[in-house]
Amino acid sequence: MSSLTTSAPGSSPAALPDKAPPPRPVGRRALALANRFAPALAFVALLVAWEAGCRLFKVPAFLLPSPSMILVGFSEQAPSIWLKHTWATVHIAITGYLVAIAVSIPLAIALASSKVLSRTLYPMIVVVHAMPIVAIAPIIVVTLGASDLPRVVITFLIAFFPIVVSTTAGLMATPEELIELSRSLRADRAREMFHIRLPFALPYIFSALRISTTLSVVGAVVAEFVAAEHGLGYFIQFSTSFFKINQGFAALIILVTISLTFFQLVGLLQRVLAPWSLPRSER
Repeated sequence: MSSLTTSAPGSSPAALPDKAPPPRPVGRRALALANRFAPALAFVALLVAWEAGCRLFKVPAFLLPSPSMILVGFSEQAPSIWLKHTWATVHIAITGYLVAIAVSIPLAIALASSKVLSRTLYPMIVVVHAMPIVAIAPIIVVTLGASDLPRVVITFLIAFFPIVVSTTAGLMATPEELIELSRSLRADRAREMFHIRLPFALPYIFSALRISTTLSVVGAVVAEFVAAEHGLGYFIQFSTSFFKINQGFAALIILVTISLTFFQLVGLLQRVLAPWSLPRSER
């Protein structure tokens, strides 16, 4: 006996729903590599376009040197000269930065502990920060002399403001539940500040410290523009006055390297001392 088909005459069998093919492993690897190396590739492409544009349009080196001419600028000075100017800038930047930390964090604790101090000192801090540092730098140099002291003061004035503001904001942002719990356990003001508020404010503090690293380098360079006989800021001013723009760009690359190094060192310090204060994606 022959078997009967269940489908009606002229009807086609039911088609299976279309499914998108899974992504190929090669495509996913290429996408991951592109995401990982995209900044480096973009930077290389920028350098290539810069070099090609300078050569194609024959841009004079005293207006805009090509990347190859900037590399030549490094070799036009002895390594000892570069080391002398680099150390002068690093020394002032680190000194002003450490002074800013030593003053800003206790000041932020005082502002967070007393409403009277906050209302009295905070407007003064804002006024000091609002003054253009380039305008008052010559006054500071005339007042304090031509030593390293005015350069440290200028660096301090630029670097301290973010630390004060961010640390105060972090101390004041502590949840009220933690404050009430500490007071219910009869913790005094000092324990409340150092055991609860300061640990909670560490992400704010380290964010400000990262920002201030770059600002300290800016402050050191501004101070060297005003009054200095050595330092990368002085070297840039000296080089551009003689139209040696490629050497000025070379000094600028060193300054960027210093700023990025300081920034990464503060991040490393946070990972070592307080890894729990980092976002989970960065731990």
